[in-house]
Amino acid sequence: MMRLFGLMVLLIGNLLATGIAAEERRSVRDFGAVGDGVADDTAAIQRAVDAKIGDVWLPRGTYRISQPVVVVLDRVGPTSLIGGGTARLLMTGPGPAVRVIGTHDGTADPHTVKPEVWQRQRSPRIEGIEIVGAHEAACGIEAIGTMQLIVSRTVVRKTLHAIHLTGRNRNVIVSDCHLYENRGVGIYLDDVNLHQINVTGSHISYNAGGGIVVRAGNVRNLQVTGCDLEGNHSADGPATANILIDGRGGTAGTAEVAVTGCTIQHTHKAPDSANIRFIGTDAADRRWGHLTITGNVMSDVQVNVDLQKVRGACITGNTFWKGVQHDLRAVECTNLVIGPNAMDRNPQYQDQQSANGGVLLERCRDMTISGLHISGVRRAPGGLVLRECHAANITGCTLLECENTAIALLDTHDTRVSNCLIRNHLPNEDGWKPITVVGGEGNDVTGNTVIDRRAKAAAGDE
Repeated sequence: MMRLFGLMVLLIGNLLATGIAAEERRSVRDFGAVGDGVADDTAAIQRAVDAKIGDVWLPRGTYRISQPVVVVLDRVGPTSLIGGGTARLLMTGPGPAVRVIGTHDGTADPHTVKPEVWQRQRSPRIEGIEIVGAHEAACGIEAIGTMQLIVSRTVVRKTLHAIHLTGRNRNVIVSDCHLYENRGVGIYLDDVNLHQINVTGSHISYNAGGGIVVRAGNVRNLQVTGCDLEGNHSADGPATANILIDGRGGTAGTAEVAVTGCTIQHTHKAPDSANIRFIGTDAADRRWGHLTITGNVMSDVQVNVDLQKVRGACITGNTFWKGVQHDLRAVECTNLVIGPNAMDRNPQYQDQQSANGGVLLERCRDMTISGLHISGVRRAPGGLVLRECHAANITGCTLLECENTAIALLDTHDTRVSNCLIRNHLPNEDGWKPITVVGGEGNDVTGNTVIDRRAKAAAGDE
């Protein structure tokens, strides 16, 4: 009897589970979508969204659409577009394939979120689908006014912008995505009021307008972690970067940014390319900066890290190579901490001989530079160059085989250079100096070790 009762419970449970699953997995085909890549499925998918079923399932197929699928959250309630990785949206018209519209006008503080946002607009999700552009103005995903948008396990390629955030959004997650070969930007924060965005575990590459781009806008708490960003440059277009934060034209600032554990690279042939470029508007203002760059591998661009008018940047634990102009350039920045980083030359790559490498700091002040390893700088005024800077504490650094000079203080004031190891093995370096000081005042150079093997060889000591 107990066994029969158990079987009945199991059967009822399976039936309920099957019914719930069937209800949750109502697909766009139930609303007339064909998915053969020929029929226009725009209206069918829009009907599925407007039916308020919540989870809009896209089974395997190519769904050609000619207009954006619009998710007006306040009208349709919590909604997600979900596939199993085998569904493709082929966007043949202008605009985004998917546009998500919310009404959230508060901050990330829960007390500012209106009840209807929690009830009807929470956590819209786009997951497990591929979006392909087949129109010059086609985009991938656009969002405005959302709270806790999640884009995961999604591929966007051959569009203009892959993910385009505008207006106001809060608490965005982009994870495990491939944003690849788009004509514009991979993730575009376009004059957006956005706090809290996490970009993790994603491949963002070969986007001609940049990988992750912040334009103007009020952006706080941007975390980029464990991603591969590669080749996000146009060979003949305007200067861009794999990660570009451009504050020009904005007043609210962009700050509290962390880039950690990423591989960021290519391509040095693009004019003025950079792996990470942060352009602020006022280095005395905390709204532009508070930037952490740590644990990344960066290579093969004109400038690996390029900072302009940034306050409060910490750069440590990274590996740099093949910065054609510089590995690190900072202009008009303040409160910089540059810790142990390896700036080297990779002998595996023959064309790296064209790279200069090294560090250039111009008109910066209030800096701590410690444990920095710089090797093999070519054609630059020095391995570590400070020009018109104030108040830098340079200690415990290692500079090896840097042409012209290892450390150059040019019209720099109130700076201390101590306990550094400087070595020169380069042949035919007439006039080479370990440390060059030109102009400036209040500088202290003390306790450094210089190994000049070139000089010893000339004197017959080796």
